[in-house]
Amino acid sequence: MYILTFVFQGFCDIVNMSPTQWDLPVELCCRPMAFVTLTGLDVVYNAVHRAVWDAFCANRRADRVPISFKVLPGDHEYPKCRPKRTSYEWYIPKGILKTGWMNKHLNLVPALVVVFYELDWDEPQWKEKQSECATRVEIVRQSLQGRNTKVAVVLIQKKTPLPPGEDVIASERAAALCNACELSGKSLFVLPHTDHLVGYIIRLENAFYEHAQTYYYTEIRRVKSHKEFLNKTTHQLLFVRHQFKIAFFSELKQDTQNALKNYRTAYNLVHELRAHETNILEIKTMAGFINYKICRLCFQHNTPLDAIAQFRKHIDLCKKKIGSAELSFEHAAWMSKQFQAFGDLFDEAIKLGLTAIQTQNPGFYYQQAAYYAQERKQLAKSLCNHEASVMYPNPDPLETQTGVLDFYGQRSWRQGILSFDLSDPEKEKVGVLAIQLKERNVAHSEIIITLLSNAVAQFKKYKCPRMKSHLMVQMGEEYYYAKDYTKALKLLDYVMCDYRSEGWWTLLTSILTTALKCSYLMAQLKDYITYSLELLGRASTLKDDQKSRIEKNLINVLMNESPDPEPDCDTFAGKTAQKLWADRISLAGSNVFTIGVQDFVPFVQCKAKFHAPSFHVDVPVEFDIYLKADCPHPIRFSKLCVSFNNQEYNQFCVIEEASKANEVLENPTQGKMCLVPGKTRKLLFKFVAKTEDVGKKIEITSVDLALGNETGRCVVLNWQGGGGDAASSQEALQAARSFKRRPKLPDNEVHWDSIIIQASTMIISRVPNISVHLQHEPPALTNEMYCLVVTVQSHEKTQIRDVKLTAGLKPGQDANLTQKTHVTLHGTELCDESYPALLTDIPVGDLHPGEQLEKMLYVRCGTVGSRMFLVYVSYLINTTAEEKEIVCKCHKDETVTIETVFPFDVAVKFVSAKFEHLERVYADIPFLLMTDLLSASPWALTVVSSELQLAPSMTTVDQLESQVDNVVLQTGESASECFCLRCPSLGNVEGGVATGHYIISWKRTSAMENIPVIRTVITLPHVIVENIPLHVNADLPSFGRVRESLPVKYHLQNKTDFVQDVEISVEPSDAFMFSGLKQSNQSWKSSSGF
Repeated sequence: MYILTFVFQGFCDIVNMSPTQWDLPVELCCRPMAFVTLTGLDVVYNAVHRAVWDAFCANRRADRVPISFKVLPGDHEYPKCRPKRTSYEWYIPKGILKTGWMNKHLNLVPALVVVFYELDWDEPQWKEKQSECATRVEIVRQSLQGRNTKVAVVLIQKKTPLPPGEDVIASERAAALCNACELSGKSLFVLPHTDHLVGYIIRLENAFYEHAQTYYYTEIRRVKSHKEFLNKTTHQLLFVRHQFKIAFFSELKQDTQNALKNYRTAYNLVHELRAHETNILEIKTMAGFINYKICRLCFQHNTPLDAIAQFRKHIDLCKKKIGSAELSFEHAAWMSKQFQAFGDLFDEAIKLGLTAIQTQNPGFYYQQAAYYAQERKQLAKSLCNHEASVMYPNPDPLETQTGVLDFYGQRSWRQGILSFDLSDPEKEKVGVLAIQLKERNVAHSEIIITLLSNAVAQFKKYKCPRMKSHLMVQMGEEYYYAKDYTKALKLLDYVMCDYRSEGWWTLLTSILTTALKCSYLMAQLKDYITYSLELLGRASTLKDDQKSRIEKNLINVLMNESPDPEPDCDTFAGKTAQKLWADRISLAGSNVFTIGVQDFVPFVQCKAKFHAPSFHVDVPVEFDIYLKADCPHPIRFSKLCVSFNNQEYNQFCVIEEASKANEVLENPTQGKMCLVPGKTRKLLFKFVAKTEDVGKKIEITSVDLALGNETGRCVVLNWQGGGGDAASSQEALQAARSFKRRPKLPDNEVHWDSIIIQASTMIISRVPNISVHLQHEPPALTNEMYCLVVTVQSHEKTQIRDVKLTAGLKPGQDANLTQKTHVTLHGTELCDESYPALLTDIPVGDLHPGEQLEKMLYVRCGTVGSRMFLVYVSYLINTTAEEKEIVCKCHKDETVTIETVFPFDVAVKFVSAKFEHLERVYADIPFLLMTDLLSASPWALTVVSSELQLAPSMTTVDQLESQVDNVVLQTGESASECFCLRCPSLGNVEGGVATGHYIISWKRTSAMENIPVIRTVITLPHVIVENIPLHVNADLPSFGRVRESLPVKYHLQNKTDFVQDVEISVEPSDAFMFSGLKQSNQSWKSSSGF
């Protein structure tokens, strides 16, 4: 986000400020690591030594032992060891902890000194080299006299050593070297300079770490041994000191659990010390140090709740230990630093994997640190307001001989003095004065801004927008106090949006007041005008007298005059601002400022409302602009402009009243453009829409209201759309939810909340004055030329011209319907696939008043189902609107839904010569095809003719003639036909044999003669044909007489391609007597018979 980037980029110099007395020492904040010095390495000129050093210190991973290495010369002078104290009986400590003690054990006094020496086991000059090595070790021991520091020797060798026990010479010489150097075997190491150097170095490190552990363990025991000689009366400080040292050595030993335990004990001991004004700072300083250590270790042990509990306890114990009232700002500074340090620890733990939440994150601690920094600033302002004539003391009471204090937290002018009585009140007074004068030069705002920016970053990270906005306001105010008005405005501008959207008007007013001061002090014209407009509005909670002053200043600016100074501004900055305003007035430049109001809440409200959601093109478009002022005094505007999406209408919606600049607040009740506070002003506009905008939306894109004139300065308030500002949507919602009864107003006034913005309207065509009638006989029959009679009659008072007809299937229906529906004006021809489904813009001429015309429309529907048909009539007519003649295009449409049904049902069946139903037919044996035509039409149908088209596989027995010519069928009546057919032998045909088509020619009985006949083709079903090897035909007389002969003939025929052996027998019957052959055996050739 831009604003936060701006905050952090702007404060790199602040964050990296030079350390102050309240910053925690570096040696306290770092992670304590065992200190090991390496001697005998020439890292500048010796490549081997340089490689060894790089292996120790370069690219150290987290899994390597925590050791701090330093290369020192062999004769380096280490800090002298003070003589051992045998008794503490008469010893009075001068303070708790010396300022150099932690640094001494971190960076000056090593736990182990390692002497590197190049020496191979097969060295020819072994004795001389051994002696030289022993001498170097002795020099190191002399420089460490009195210290318990361990000493070790590392031999840098060129060859890889043999496994232990195999190289006898090496073992002997190693023992001799240990004796010469007075070292144990565990303190002598060999470092081969080979390809595996890093591996050897890591093994060496682990050995060094064990030696260092031993050293720190010894130191802890040494300090503990002193505690036996202490007493609670005079050695209270030593109890704290020794406990702190034990804890610190435990940290160096990486025993963090014991370190934490001893730090807790030390913390309790600090608060058991008797506190007085003279030592309260030292107690707080040490308490802060130890608290920091405890919290750091708690976070390190992943027990954040313990860290938070300890910090809260620490603050509760120390927040009332203020000390000297004259230096109370020091306590605020110390408290601020405690919160900041804990916030840093919390943030560091989060980066290492700790999870924080919205209600418990570092931002709250940075915020509290900023709060105490602000308190410090206020206290310093009240306590350090010395006269300019007061000089800084000379000599400086805050300087010491060494440049640093001996003990943490003591005053430089009375170091080591533990008496509660001030021995030199004058020196004390001078010291206090020096601190106060130095405090006056502290950049408090920079400190506050740094802490607030840290808190803002945290609250942004944990999605706390309101906390973030609140702190950004404080940052803006601090920038204002720091006289960095540009950054103040950027921050305040950013947060204003949030407070406007949520309706925090009191907070917004406070922010706007500060922003107005910034813009005044920088002489920023547009910003000054914008903030003034909003402070005069309904969102402002200022009193009327304050609003009156701002309104007067705004008018002065518009008259090209300097505004009066804003109250409570810095005197020097105010004088500078007056010069800047004078320069602004003298410089010629743009005098017109356009301010978009959608993002703020000005003192003028605007709403636009069209009288209707749509207007006919022959009726003037009317709309109202409602204006309402919230300023304390009536005010006159100079111009109102309304802009539309079609800019040609802009010229008709302008109101302009000429006035002089000094008349803005004069004659408040004269003219349309004068607004009285609290009263709603309604301005009516009307214009005639253009005919080409029919069917289009007209939108108000903006409303511009000008205050002032171009001879002075002019401010144009720009509302997007139909009005409304940053608070309008929220107010409209509240008004909609409110059950409060509105007071009754006079007839010419309206309630502002009841006005609803309507910024757009549609232009629709003129209302047609014609009638359209449709005459037809539903339903339509499939494939017939269905007649639809359209009658159009004019009821206009004048002639209408260019009448056009669009008719057919209404668009937007199923695509299959479009492909199977065809429309034409000519019913004498059958429609095919080339005819459209919709005929468009058919010219039908002009119509005089009362005249009518008819148009026949023929529709052919290829499938059954419902269809919606559209008949659309358009025409032109001359008319007038607002005494302006316009040509209007009118139209009227009618829709009708027509159902399409089948005209008839056709049933087909196959029967034998005896009219018996056949599932299959037999080759070369005649059979009958019967058709049954059942009328399904609600209207009478005339069957003109029928036709049977046989497939090549079928032959007719008789001549095919239509038996239903010109038959009229009413609803439910049927007509049948019978055809005698034969199917030649075709062999086995899978799926049966095609029969052919049955074609019916028909039309409506009521249709006109010129309407074409419809041919409906019915595909006849396939029939299964079977071949019979033997055909038998019987020739029987029609009747017989009793006791007379009855001739009976049987004709048998072989229908196969082979010779057939046939046995013929006649079975006797009791009713007849037989003569002739009763049994016969025959052999027949193909196609022969008997």
